[in-house]
Amino acid sequence: MRRAGPVMAAPGESLRRRKAGAGGPEPEAPPGRERDLKGRPARLRAGTFWLTRIVLLRALAFVYFVAFLVAFHQNKQLIGDRGLLPCRAYLQSVQRHFGGRVSWDALSYAPTVLWLLDWSHMDANLDTLALLGLGISSFILVSGCANMVLMAALWVLYMSLVNVGQIWYSFGWESQLLETGFLGIFLCPLWTLSVLPRGTPTSQVVVWGFRWLIFRIMLGAGLIKIRGDRCWRDLTCMDFHYETQPVPNPVAYFLHRSPWWFHRFETLSNHFLELGVPFFIFLGRRMRIIHGALQVLFQVVLIISGNLSFLNWLTIVPSLACFDDATLGGLFPSGPGRLKDQVLKIQEEEAQGARAPRTRGCVARGMVNLALGVLVAWLSIPVVLNLLSPRQVMNSSFNPLRIVNTYGAFGSITRERTEVILQGTASANASAPNAAWEDYEFKCKPGDPRRRPCLVSPYHHRLDWLMWFAAFQTYEHNEWIIHLAGKLLANDAQALSLLARNPFEGRDPPRWVRGEHYRYKFSSPGGRHAAEGKWWIRRRLGPYFPPLSRQDLRGYFTSREWPYLEAE
Repeated sequence: MRRAGPVMAAPGESLRRRKAGAGGPEPEAPPGRERDLKGRPARLRAGTFWLTRIVLLRALAFVYFVAFLVAFHQNKQLIGDRGLLPCRAYLQSVQRHFGGRVSWDALSYAPTVLWLLDWSHMDANLDTLALLGLGISSFILVSGCANMVLMAALWVLYMSLVNVGQIWYSFGWESQLLETGFLGIFLCPLWTLSVLPRGTPTSQVVVWGFRWLIFRIMLGAGLIKIRGDRCWRDLTCMDFHYETQPVPNPVAYFLHRSPWWFHRFETLSNHFLELGVPFFIFLGRRMRIIHGALQVLFQVVLIISGNLSFLNWLTIVPSLACFDDATLGGLFPSGPGRLKDQVLKIQEEEAQGARAPRTRGCVARGMVNLALGVLVAWLSIPVVLNLLSPRQVMNSSFNPLRIVNTYGAFGSITRERTEVILQGTASANASAPNAAWEDYEFKCKPGDPRRRPCLVSPYHHRLDWLMWFAAFQTYEHNEWIIHLAGKLLANDAQALSLLARNPFEGRDPPRWVRGEHYRYKFSSPGGRHAAEGKWWIRRRLGPYFPPLSRQDLRGYFTSREWPYLEAE
C-alpha cells in the first residue's frame, strides 16, 4: 500500500487558496534566467561587464577610425616629405640632439616605428600606418571583438604618428586617445577573437582604469577653469565661448544670442558636471550610472554646439565604464542565440556556481591586471599632484608613452575672435592701389562672411585649428604659415588640398601672397547683415605678414631645409 503524501492541488483549488492567503510560499524560480509572464528573458543582473566591453571596444574603435582617417587624408600635407613641417626633418633633429644616431635616448624621446622604416619613402610610411589603423579599427567596429594584439597594434600605430606629428598633434585629445587605447588593450584576451570570450571576463581593474580616466578628465577640466580665467568664476565665459571657440558650427551661431541668464545657467551646469559629478563614481553603482549618463549627455551637448574634433566622442568612451550589463542590456536585442541571451546563460552558470577551472592563463592574466593597476597608480602620482597644485597645467604627459596624462580644456576664453586671412594677387606690384587681392578659403574656419559655419565633428581639420591659434600670435611664432604661403605661390596641389577654395585654380599662381588680420563677430539673426546672407561681420585690423613673392622666400626655405617649389 502506497504511503499517503501530499498531492498536487487542482488548478481551481490552488487559485482559491492563493486568493484566501492560505497557500504556502510559491516555489522559487531557478536562479539566473528567470522569465516574466510573457515568457521573455529576465533582466540581466548587475555586476558583470560582458556587454559593456563590446560597447567600449566599438566606441573606441570608432574614434580610432576617425583619427586614422584624418591622418590618412592630411599627414602627407602636414608632416610628409613636402609637408609644412616634415617629420623626417624632425626625426633628424632628434637624432642629432642625441649624438647623431638612433639611440635608446632618441627612441624614448620620440617613440615611433618610423625609426625602423626607410625614411626615403616617408609619405608611403605615413600612409601605411594610417591604412593599417583604418583596417584594424574597421574590423573591431564592425565585429565588436578584438584581442590584445590588435588593440596594441592600434595603440602603437597611433603613438607612432603622434610622436612625429609635432604641433599638428599637440592637442590634448591625442594623449587622451593613447591613454584610452592603452587601457583598451587589457579589455581583451591575448589571442582569442570572440565577441564574448567566456574564459576572459572583463577585468575590474580595467573598468576602474576607465573610471579613473574620466574622473581625471572632468575634474582637470573643471579645476583649470576655476583657477584660470576669471569669467568662469563670475559666470560670464559662455557670453563669448560660442563665438570665439576654434571652429564654430551653425548651432553655436544661434546659441551665442541666448539670454544672459541662459549663459549663466550653462556655466553653473558646467561647474557642476566637471567639479561635482565626477565624485559620483565613488558613491556606489546607482550614482555611477547617474555619473555616466550625465557625462554622456554633457558630451552630446558639446558635440552639438561645437566642432571640437573627436574630443567629446572620445570622452564618452571611459564614461561607458560606469554602466554594467544590467544597465546596457536594453541596447541589445533578446532572443535565442543573441548576445544578451548568451550573457544571461553566463550569469546563470555563475549563479549556479559553475566556474571554469583556474588555469595558468587565468593566473597570468590576473598578474597582468595587477601589474596594470600598479602601473596606473604609480604614474598617477604626478598627475594627482598636478591636480592639487595651484599652478596646474593641462594636457601634459609625464612619460613618453602617454599612458597617464593631465587634461583640461578652455582654461581661458578669448573675448574677441581674430582670423588670419590669406590672400593672393596676380598684380606685378603688390603695393599698387589697384592690385586685386583674392581670399583663400579654408575647409572650416571662418573666412567669407557669407559662408555658413561648418558642421564637421568628429572629423578634424588640423590646419584650420592651427590657423585659429596662429591668429593669437605673430607669424614669427608660426613659421609653418610662411611655408604655406610659399606653397600657395607655387600653386602646390598637395597643400591646396587642405583648403576649400583656391582663387587661382586653373590660372597662373599668384605673384604675391599676404596674410591679413581681421576681427570677426557673429551677425545678429534677423539683422541687416543676416538679411544680406552674412553669418559673420568682419573688420580689418592690419597686416599679419607682408606681401611675399617666391623670390623673397628662397633663402628662408633653404635655411630651414624645406624644398623650394617650382610653380605648377
